[in-house]
Amino acid sequence: MTKKNIWAATLCAASLLSGCSNNTTNKNASEEYYLLIGSYAPASEEGIKIYTFDQNNGKSEYVSGLKGISNPSYLTPSSDGTRVYSVAEDEGETASLYALSFDKEKGTLSLLNAERTQGGAPCYVALSPDENYAVTANYLGGSISLFPIGQNGKLGTAQPIVFSGKGTDPERQKQPHLHCIQFTPDKHYLLASDLGTDRIYSFPLNASEGLIDTSARKDILLPPASGPRHLTPSPDGKHIYLMTELSGEVVVLSYDEAQLDTMQTVLADTCHAQGGADIHVSPDGYFVYASCRLQNDGIAIFEVSEDGSLTKTGYQNTSAHPRNFILSPNGNYLLVACRDANTVEIYQRDPETGLLQDTGKRIEMSKPVCLKFIKR
Repeated sequence: MTKKNIWAATLCAASLLSGCSNNTTNKNASEEYYLLIGSYAPASEEGIKIYTFDQNNGKSEYVSGLKGISNPSYLTPSSDGTRVYSVAEDEGETASLYALSFDKEKGTLSLLNAERTQGGAPCYVALSPDENYAVTANYLGGSISLFPIGQNGKLGTAQPIVFSGKGTDPERQKQPHLHCIQFTPDKHYLLASDLGTDRIYSFPLNASEGLIDTSARKDILLPPASGPRHLTPSPDGKHIYLMTELSGEVVVLSYDEAQLDTMQTVLADTCHAQGGADIHVSPDGYFVYASCRLQNDGIAIFEVSEDGSLTKTGYQNTSAHPRNFILSPNGNYLLVACRDANTVEIYQRDPETGLLQDTGKRIEMSKPVCLKFIKR
């Protein structure tokens, strides 16, 4: 029995009274999903496209598209899939966040409203645990923006929080560059990664303050010129995995309420191309994947030990500029948005080894950069 199987057996035994089985995986395997793809596109084109995706065979089929949003480069659906929030990653005053309604029967999006982010180049949007707020990370604005959400799903006026400082890289860290928003699994904190100052900002959630208590902010410092980009939690909520853009490393952070401590740093980008991008954990929690761009483009693969630490076990080359990627809910497939190749590549995943095999299936689209699933 492998170490991974021993771990799985231990988890299964611990939940025996609740009828342990692969119920979640089996249930997900039979469920049907829409795949939403965001891109860099002018408002005159379908910057968001919607496909059906069969997670049992990796096949996709075009359903619809939405025009009217400039550079919809990052999307986040509501938990019930009836709404989608999309950034308009413009650099100037037109930078905005859009609220969209999603018709699950027809597979179509329609506009609810839009609000200016009051910070340039919003590149990430997340919803608060109660979904009463949307929060954007504004790369060029050096800020995050908080938007109250009404019962109808529409956005209220942005409340920007601006940061200051710079890093040691004279070209890439002249100012704060906010890149990712993540709410901790216990729903107690908002984390915001700042590529420009090598920090993760931590804010406690506080309903009486609106969403967060800015006076209780804590800064988690990272090594100079690391450039923290994307964050993702482990399924058990005990660890946060961070992908750095400039140093191309995956940082394993232990999480215990307010405390985030670095327990391991492992290299993903062996070419030191300063193009670290996205990071995700497999649904079973056994593997972590991280995308690397600019040289030797591909996906680094890490096996997760029982203590949350990582061992690099493989590397899957992809087409040019793999940015955002996503694992299918059942864990069978990993889809990669390759921006400069104008394609979404579909890889089959071995659940035992975590390794990827190119299926040859493609979704052709101009400059795809974001992938999200919504249950049909």
